[in-house]
Amino acid sequence: MGTLKTEPARTRLDLLAPPVAAAVQAWPGEAPVDMDDVLVAPIDADLADTAAFCEAYEVGLEESANCVVVAGKRGGETRYAACVVLATTRADVNGVVRKLLDVRKASFAPMAEAVELSGMEYGGITPIGLPADWPILVDSRVIATPHVIIGSGVRHSKIALPGPALGALPGARVVEDLARPV
Repeated sequence: MGTLKTEPARTRLDLLAPPVAAAVQAWPGEAPVDMDDVLVAPIDADLADTAAFCEAYEVGLEESANCVVVAGKRGGETRYAACVVLATTRADVNGVVRKLLDVRKASFAPMAEAVELSGMEYGGITPIGLPADWPILVDSRVIATPHVIIGSGVRHSKIALPGPALGALPGARVVEDLARPV
């Protein structure tokens, strides 16, 4: 995990966005990943973007995951989903994601909309603590990664956890080839 100084997330709720902190506090005891394996580390908020973060904290892109919010419309209804992909890949928004959302066209949700609906900061959105009705689409490469670093809901910290934990989140669906290599 590079040079990150991690601590158990449950002991540092101050480093998490409110919906993320609430999800950590409600983490089920029977979850396949123990809450003690979910860690958080403070970072420089100016280095939150993936490339800058990886370089500054010596984290490989193959260990860094991004969570992007995607939106599509069907019958006047907007459908949202979170896509979790490794930093070495890009979500196939208008192929795989569009089909899974059952919409004619899908695109990244506008920044202001994603921030307002998630309760998280842009550049820090994470699948932990998102609205319960949003599907969380996790690329199979993410869960095959022993440990990944992902946003914490704020730009001044990152979460480190086992990759398989992301596939076990409520509402998560592991998808083969959700993303394409960059």
